[in-house]
Amino acid sequence: MWYYIKWTIWLLLIAMIGTFLHYTLPRNDVVRITDTYEKRVDFGDNSIFWANSNTGESTEVTGRDVFFIQAFRPNGNPIIYRNEDTGWGWPPYFKFNTSNLQAHATDLQSSEDAPRWVAVKKYGWRMQYLSIYPNAISVKLVDGPDTRVIPWISISILVVLGCIWLAIWSRWRKFRAKRIDPLLDGE
Repeated sequence: MWYYIKWTIWLLLIAMIGTFLHYTLPRNDVVRITDTYEKRVDFGDNSIFWANSNTGESTEVTGRDVFFIQAFRPNGNPIIYRNEDTGWGWPPYFKFNTSNLQAHATDLQSSEDAPRWVAVKKYGWRMQYLSIYPNAISVKLVDGPDTRVIPWISISILVVLGCIWLAIWSRWRKFRAKRIDPLLDGE
């Protein structure tokens, strides 16, 4: 019985960590930007998925203007990104360039007849039914819809986290072998 409980706890812990990392680590989408706009957003139950109030604004405001970027993926599916500062909050992207990013995104708009493909670096998820949008971090012009952008930042963070986990695990094994197992064997 204890065996199943232990592995269930481990699987839940791994799933929670994986979900957290999938939401916060940056990923890249190759898209064609079709429109950019600004919209007043009053936050509700999904407010945990929005960044804190913009840097320099009052924290007592229940809503604010948020930039959005509309785009289409190469397969024709639409995707909408929000564009708001993360400031000094979480995730630690220290993004303060919302207006500049919106200007670049507006400049890179294109039509289906003359597409300009753009790599949008983002974090977060798009959930239509909960009105959750990924936050755009940067936009960069790419050669075409088949361009593969390697997420070096995410790979680096995962390697560092893996090394930290390996160091903790190996130290725990040594501690357990020297301190805990002799006590359990003596009983």
